Amino acid sequence: MAALTKEETEALIQEVLEVYPEQARKDRAKHLAVNDQSVEKSNKCITSNRKSQPGVMTIRGCAYAGSKGVVWGPIKDMIHISHGPVGCGQYSRAGRRNYYVGTTGINTFGTMNFTSDFTEKDIVFGGDKKLAKIMNEIEELFPLNKGISIQSECPIGLIGDDIEAVAKKANKEIGKPVVPVRCEGFRGVSQSLGHHIANDAIRDWVLENRDGDESFATTPYDVAVIGDYNIGGDAWASRTLLEEMGLRVVAQWSGDGTIAEMEKTPKVKLNLIHCYRSMNYIARHMEEKYKIPWIEYNFFGPTKIAESLRKIAALFDETIQAGAEKVIAKYQAEYDAVIAKYKPRLQGKRVMLYVGGLRPRHVIGAYEDLGMEVVGTGYEFGHNDDYDRTIKEMGNATLIYDDVTGYEFEEFVKRVQPDLIGSGIKEKYIFQKMGIPFRQMHSWDYSGPYHGYDGFAIFARDMDMTLNNPCWKQVKVPWKTAESSNIAIAASA
Repeated sequence: MAALTKEETEALIQEVLEVYPEQARKDRAKHLAVNDQSVEKSNKCITSNRKSQPGVMTIRGCAYAGSKGVVWGPIKDMIHISHGPVGCGQYSRAGRRNYYVGTTGINTFGTMNFTSDFTEKDIVFGGDKKLAKIMNEIEELFPLNKGISIQSECPIGLIGDDIEAVAKKANKEIGKPVVPVRCEGFRGVSQSLGHHIANDAIRDWVLENRDGDESFATTPYDVAVIGDYNIGGDAWASRTLLEEMGLRVVAQWSGDGTIAEMEKTPKVKLNLIHCYRSMNYIARHMEEKYKIPWIEYNFFGPTKIAESLRKIAALFDETIQAGAEKVIAKYQAEYDAVIAKYKPRLQGKRVMLYVGGLRPRHVIGAYEDLGMEVVGTGYEFGHNDDYDRTIKEMGNATLIYDDVTGYEFEEFVKRVQPDLIGSGIKEKYIFQKMGIPFRQMHSWDYSGPYHGYDGFAIFARDMDMTLNNPCWKQVKVPWKTAESSNIAIAASA
């Protein structure tokens, strides 16, 4: 199908909105836009970070998911207590494939579910005593843990448990960091506030722990990788490139991260932010308090990798700058071979994305390196500074959608007719049943890593494997079925 013009895309949005009542139609219209690269600020064309429209199927998560599931959960040597009913902790356990090195249950705990398992009795009488007892049991059963975080679920905020007082008391008793996080799920409009709350907890309870401690020997090339959750091994792939160019990665969190690395982060010379949405708050704090600059980087696809390596190197001396060029040259034959193999099979294929964090914009370059085109993208919980960064990455007249509803996404897909959809687990089976190739882009559909040059080879293989799988020939997509029916009707007339 040919690309839609600006007028056609605007008409499509209006057509999809027609099904809503008047007030809902006005509200949702603010969250859907036709991309215009000439716009400097996205708030002129799209609204974001607002409450989801009641009565529609939103794909967002909650503040607890943003804190426990994203920021704190991957810190591997801490035990993260899901304080409340058992379901939230179980649902958020091990689902994102945050890889780590260690022995689970001994010195690492990332895939385990620790919960206070609230019952009606706890709701009535409070859970403070139960929480204190749990932490004492944790010390007996898992003595090699390096600290505890308390991840509040909805009931904690509703009944007013004083988790801060319990945390302070436990900290004195066990002699390890105990971090209370007020991330009750009902706070805010999405998981985004959970990221912010988690960042604030790191600021207030962790970062200052080693202020004044000069025992850690620093170098001019010390950096921290922040906001890479090591999904499928992504952070390891990124770290390899940084170290090959001559930098020393002192801290890496949250993926495969430790609390000691978090405490040492104020000692570095530069913070490298992968997921801007979830970690920009702590980066800004460290810039203000410790005078540590920060930049974003993008290691999806060779074009963006080279741009990022050079941008990082420009902040260091000629040694690092030369190191960056050596790294780019070292892998050129590898990524050229990947492009030569897969681009002829993927050239011209059209993609629609709907993910969280950074992926709606960061992976665009990797698709383009393979000759593919992203014709629609949007964020589950983005803010306007995310869309500011996205406008220039997308082509003119393409679709931009914020907190898209299940209905809207399906209707857009039917009309735009992409060759591939990259979104989350909630959307996966709907579109597969519609006969549309789909990649689960939250956790790489059980594959990865996708970061770095080695990751690009895996990314390209996965896109080819998905798009060119012969099984799709057995399933007819809705618009092709409709075309066949119309032809048959016309022939019989």
